[in-house]
Amino acid sequence: MATSPASTETGLKERFFRYFQHEVTALQEQMERLNQMSISGGERTDAVDHCLAGINRLSHEVKDASNYIPAYDQRTYSEAIKALSEKLQNTRNAFNPPKKFQFKSRKTVASAISVNNAPVPTSDTANTNSSSAPTPLANPPPKEEKQQQQQQQEAPADNVEEDGIDGIKADNMGIRRPSFSHATKITISNHSSLHIIVPPSASHATSSGTLSHLRGCVVDLSAATTTEAPSAAFAALYLKHIKDSLIICGQIAGAIHITDVSNSIIVTSCRQFRMHDSKNVEVYLHSASRPIFEDCEGLRFAPLPDVYMTAETRQAANQWDQIDDFKWLKAEPSPHFTLLPEAQRVQGEVWTEKVGSGRTSLDDTLKAVRVQ
Repeated sequence: MATSPASTETGLKERFFRYFQHEVTALQEQMERLNQMSISGGERTDAVDHCLAGINRLSHEVKDASNYIPAYDQRTYSEAIKALSEKLQNTRNAFNPPKKFQFKSRKTVASAISVNNAPVPTSDTANTNSSSAPTPLANPPPKEEKQQQQQQQEAPADNVEEDGIDGIKADNMGIRRPSFSHATKITISNHSSLHIIVPPSASHATSSGTLSHLRGCVVDLSAATTTEAPSAAFAALYLKHIKDSLIICGQIAGAIHITDVSNSIIVTSCRQFRMHDSKNVEVYLHSASRPIFEDCEGLRFAPLPDVYMTAETRQAANQWDQIDDFKWLKAEPSPHFTLLPEAQRVQGEVWTEKVGSGRTSLDDTLKAVRVQ
C-alpha cells in the first residue's frame, strides 16, 4: 500500500521535531559544561566552536525544512535557535567578560558632548591627560591580571599527558597505557599507528574526552569508564578526523559527537549518538535514544558486544537500530546505512581474546576486526 503524501509530510515534521529537540538538549548540555573545561590545549575554544557550528547547522536545517514545516513552527524553531545563541554568548561572557572601554573625565569640566561627537586625536594633538584619551588596554585590571596568571600556572598540569603519549614507554606488545594522572579530561590527538589502552586509574579524567587526528590506531577507553566510581562515564565524547582505526569509547553518560571518521570501527554506549560527515564506519552501539546522522555514507550498525555491556546497560532499552538519517527525506529507507548481519559482525571471542586481552599487537588487532 502506497504511503500518502500527507502521512509522509507528517512523518517528516515529527522526525524533524524529534531531531531538533535532541540537538537543542545536546547543545544546552555542552554550554553548561563550558565553564568546567580547561583553557589549556584549546579545549574550551574547541567546545565553543562546536556549539557555534551546531547552532549554525540547526539554523540552516530549519531553512532547508521550510517546504514541509508550517510557518508557525518555523518561527518557534527560529526563536529557540536565537535563545541558544544568546545563552552561548552569556556563557562566554561569564568566563570571559568583555573589556570595558572607559574614558577619563575631568571633574572640573562638565561636558555635554557625546563620545561619538568627540574629535579623534591625531599624533600632534594626542595627550594622555586629555579627556578623550582612552584608558590603555594593554595592561588588564589587577583582578583580570591575577586570573590570567593563575590560568597560565594551571595550564601545564592539564596538558602534561596530552603531549606525552609518544613519550610513554610501550610494553612488549607495543601498547601504551597513559594514566592522565594530572588531567581532568582525556585528550588524544595527532597520532598514527599507536595502540593505546587507557587504564582504570584514569577514571578521574573522564569529565570530557576528545580524540582527533588519528590514523591507523587502536584506542580503548573502556576500562576507565566502567569502574565502580559513579562519575567514571564520560560526560561527553568527541571523535573527529579519524581514519583506519578502532575506537572503543566505553560508557558515555551524555552524547557522543563524531565528525569526519572513515574506514574505522567505533564501539560505544551512550545516551545520544550524533555523527556527521563520515563514511565507511562500523558502529557497535548501545544508545538510549534514536541515533542520528547526516552527510554520511556506508555506515553499518550493530548492537554493543556483550563484553562491553554493564549491569546498567543490560537493563536499559537499546535503540541501536532505530536510526535517523536526517538528510534522507524520502519515505523509503535511507541507502546511507545498513544493519550489520550477525554473520558479518566481529565475533565475541575476537573482542575478548584479541581486542580486550591486551596481548595482541596493533596490526593483529586491526586485522582481527577487519580494519586492515
